[in-house]
Amino acid sequence: MINEIVKRNGITYGAITGVILCLITASIYATNLELFIAWWTTLLSFSVIIIIPIIALVKTKKELNGIFPYKEAFTTYFITAAIGLLISIAFKIVLFNFIDPSVKDTLLDMTVKYLISTSEKFGVTKSALSETISKLKATDPFSVVEQLKGAIFNLFFCIILGLLMAAFFKSKSSSSQEYK
Repeated sequence: MINEIVKRNGITYGAITGVILCLITASIYATNLELFIAWWTTLLSFSVIIIIPIIALVKTKKELNGIFPYKEAFTTYFITAAIGLLISIAFKIVLFNFIDPSVKDTLLDMTVKYLISTSEKFGVTKSALSETISKLKATDPFSVVEQLKGAIFNLFFCIILGLLMAAFFKSKSSSSQEYK
C-alpha cells in the first residue's frame, strides 16, 4: 500500500508539474514556434520535471516528520514526475495531432533547418546529414506514436533521477543514528 501522504503529494505536485509544462507548451505555441527547437526551452521543461518533484519530496518528508524511507521517497518522486509528464504528453498529442496538425509540418521544417545549420558547424558530411533528415521526415516526430516513445524515454530519465533523489532525501535509519 502507498502511504496516503506520499500518494496525495505525488498526485498534487504531479498535476502542478503537468499544468506548468502545458503552460510552457501553450505559451510557446501562442507566441513563437521557433522556441520549440530552442535548447533553453528544453532545459526549462527538464528543470520543471526536476524542481517540482523535489519540492514534493521536501514537503512529504516534512509531513512524515522526517521518517522517509527510500521506497516512499522514490514513490513520491516518481508519481509526481510521471503524472506531470503524462499530462504534458497528452496535451502535446492533442495540440499537434487534433487541434492544429499543420504546426507539425512547420516544426519539422524548422527542425530540419536547425539540424542543417548545426551539422554544418560540426562538419557533418552531407550524406550523413541527408540520411538523418530523411529519417526525421519519415518518422513524424510529433505523431502520437513518437510522442509516446518520447514519454517512455522521459519516464526512464525520471526513474534514474528518482532513484538518486530518493537516496538523497531518505531518512537515515535508526540503527545508523545509534552508532554516531
